[in-house]
Amino acid sequence: MPRYIALLRGINVGGGNMMKMDDLKAVFSGLGFENVVSYINSGNLAFDTAGAAGSHVTRGSTLEADLVALIEAAIDKKFGRHVDVMVRLQSDIAGILSNNPFEGQYESHKHMHVLFLKEPLPKEKDDLLQASALPGERYEVRGLEIYNLLPNGVAGSLVTKGFFEKKPRVSFTGRNWRTVERLASL
Repeated sequence: MPRYIALLRGINVGGGNMMKMDDLKAVFSGLGFENVVSYINSGNLAFDTAGAAGSHVTRGSTLEADLVALIEAAIDKKFGRHVDVMVRLQSDIAGILSNNPFEGQYESHKHMHVLFLKEPLPKEKDDLLQASALPGERYEVRGLEIYNLLPNGVAGSLVTKGFFEKKPRVSFTGRNWRTVERLASL
């Protein structure tokens, strides 16, 4: 039975879009997911899918898109608002960790972040990102993730300045490196 990680965008951040993790876990359990656990209060949930339908999943597959649609609809029904959800096979998190293009180039997990995308970033949007990077910032797109080396921290970076919502307009959610490491073992 495959294990997945669901990453919810923009919940419980700065006192806005508040959702109790226990309520979210109940939503996931209500969808028939098993062994649902959460990590910190920012919308990180791990779960197992029941049955053989999920046993032959490949990254970016239709089943993952179906899981996203199912989870987003259930959250909307329970909380009365839309929340973007990104889903990854938990086994893919190890690959995300080992493919870090900035390994050894940062002093703290606070300087390394990953943006998880809902769909691939087109080349022209990657070009816009690279051209817009603030001094010292480095971004590398690899598949459905954007690795972010932010030596001055996330505050004041393109990530927090609303760049992704305004210019490339992509659906994403970000996590610091420590959280990404933890997702691999939930």
